[in-house]
Amino acid sequence: WLMSDNMHHQWLLLAACFWVIFMFMVASKFITLTFKDPDGYGAKQEPLILTAVTKVEEAHVLEEEHWPEEFQPTGKVFTGNLIRQPLVHMERLELLRNVCRDTALRNLSHTAVSKFVLDRIFVCDKHKILFCQTPKVGNTQWKKVLIVLNGAYSSIEEIPENIVHDHEKNGLPRLSSFSDSEIEKRLNLYFKFFIVRDPFERLISAFKDKFVHNPRFEPWYRHEIAPGIIRKYRKNRTETKGLQFEDFVRYLGDPNHRWLDVQFGDHIIHWVTYVELCAPCEITYSVIGHHETLEDDAPYILKAAGIDHLVSYPTIPPGITVYNKTKVERYFSGISKRDIRRLYARFEGDFKLFGYREPDFLLN
Repeated sequence: WLMSDNMHHQWLLLAACFWVIFMFMVASKFITLTFKDPDGYGAKQEPLILTAVTKVEEAHVLEEEHWPEEFQPTGKVFTGNLIRQPLVHMERLELLRNVCRDTALRNLSHTAVSKFVLDRIFVCDKHKILFCQTPKVGNTQWKKVLIVLNGAYSSIEEIPENIVHDHEKNGLPRLSSFSDSEIEKRLNLYFKFFIVRDPFERLISAFKDKFVHNPRFEPWYRHEIAPGIIRKYRKNRTETKGLQFEDFVRYLGDPNHRWLDVQFGDHIIHWVTYVELCAPCEITYSVIGHHETLEDDAPYILKAAGIDHLVSYPTIPPGITVYNKTKVERYFSGISKRDIRRLYARFEGDFKLFGYREPDFLLN
């Protein structure tokens, strides 16, 4: 009788164990399905088609364990940690995805991943980072960060100013310098970021830097590009002063501006759209920093890329990143509403993709 009772208890215990294991498996499956984030960095990204670079119709990404060591993704970035990002960065990426899906803005938000775009993207293979250059948004400092990370100099303070933009000497390869397959691997696995600022304020910065202050080592802006714009777009041909902001706006807002852009070559990078520079709807960027919040964004980018223990972003002078509404309104105060509307029509994609408001003076 005792033996029968013991066997009965053993069978009950065994059944209970099987029931616990079964319930654990069900719960585990439920959690996996509930919290799996298809847009996280750990998810396999959709194939990218380099329409202007290669004839390959579809890029096939190999399984991670078959990649060479230099292409293995870094743990801090590609671990499916999107849900732990600060809310502001999640919102920026979500806004970008939503605007990219807007068919009404497709012509303003999409571009081919051409050689022009790949020339704008700088590579740090050692730490698996891609940085897309958007001129007039503090890019010089980010270049210095990457130069140090690539090992050309041991600290930012050691980098001579004339070396930063000398792409023959600064040790920063462009993504366009790699083969098609190497480009695909880096675009799919590396940490990718770029910085934006209010589009109209950026244009003012470009105008002041290239046509007013005009560094002596870039004489072509004043002596070649400015005369070309004046000849085409100045209304008062008897006016002899240099390029005015009104001339610049009329050129940028002209739907047929591209015939001059071709003549100006890569110098146009200082005023073309973020869409044309970085193809944000075609390339899945990890982080988009904003110039207006750079004091917070710069440390976040360094940490997200897993390099915050190796390098620091240079000190930002107080107030330099703050949006200057008064300055923007002053520059546009003498511009006709027609010309401003045409300018906004060209840069509308940049305003919408990155959450910048349409200027008040355009609404009034």
